[in-house]
Amino acid sequence: MSSKARVLLSENGALAALVVLAVALSLLSSDFLSVSNLLNVGVQAAVTAILAFGSTFVIITAGIDLSVGSVAALSAITLAYLSTTSGLPWPLATVIALAVGVVCGLVNAALIAYGKLPPFIATLAMLGIARGLALVISQGSPIAMPDAVSHVGDTIAGYLPVPVLVMLVMGVIAAVILNRTYAGRAMYAIGGNEEAARLSGIKVNRQKLITYGLSGGFAAVAGIVLASRLASAQPQAAAGYELDAIAAVVIGGASLSGGKGRAFGTFVGALILAVLRNGLNLLSVSAFWQQVVIGVVIALAVLVDTLRRRTAT
Repeated sequence: MSSKARVLLSENGALAALVVLAVALSLLSSDFLSVSNLLNVGVQAAVTAILAFGSTFVIITAGIDLSVGSVAALSAITLAYLSTTSGLPWPLATVIALAVGVVCGLVNAALIAYGKLPPFIATLAMLGIARGLALVISQGSPIAMPDAVSHVGDTIAGYLPVPVLVMLVMGVIAAVILNRTYAGRAMYAIGGNEEAARLSGIKVNRQKLITYGLSGGFAAVAGIVLASRLASAQPQAAAGYELDAIAAVVIGGASLSGGKGRAFGTFVGALILAVLRNGLNLLSVSAFWQQVVIGVVIALAVLVDTLRRRTAT
């Protein structure tokens, strides 16, 4: 295999895996390629993908954010409580809910950049704080979403799911940030070598604030989309989604060591997880075995990343 072919396969391995997976499932199940099922796959991937886009920023800087699922739930609870219980206009409540996500990300960044806590510990603490606040605000019970916001979970003309459109828009935003902005270039520089980035004039601490703030903002959007699909904000919603988000980023080709990752790769990684779950459901595979299969896929993705880095050195 030529060096050009190896590079092409390395950069698009996740996409090739998705195509192979789709072909295999289409042969095993006649329902897989139906339009309604493919749209269902898109809806299933939407929340994970939006969370994963935010996590991509963090992982590129060699960080980790374990709090995105809890932040998503807290943001949705905030929106529902302010608009339904407190009577605040839903547009203002939505802005505050998004701000809550960003603030949670900024707190994570402050603990990491200025408190010198490891990202794992800082975001693990936020995982508990955000989930606890969601339970406190909601008193442990679901809160109805305002009708205007619930339409985010609907379809356009009864056909095209709005969550899929939101996912695509957030993916474009993530790609633009990574490829067209100073903040995106700084993320890659910090992940590649933080000390070298600092010496080159990048204000690393400030960039970490931006990075984790973006992660929190994307988590808030994901929480609102999820709550809209359910027509209510639930304090225990999105539990465990942070692991799916990280898995989607890694399966999409990002390196946990930092400095590598793409929004498109993350999108493909989220689709792979959704297609896997959907296909296994169509094949009537037990939910317990589904967890085993997905765990194996994640382990293989990390193993491939490790071997790729060893080969590169």
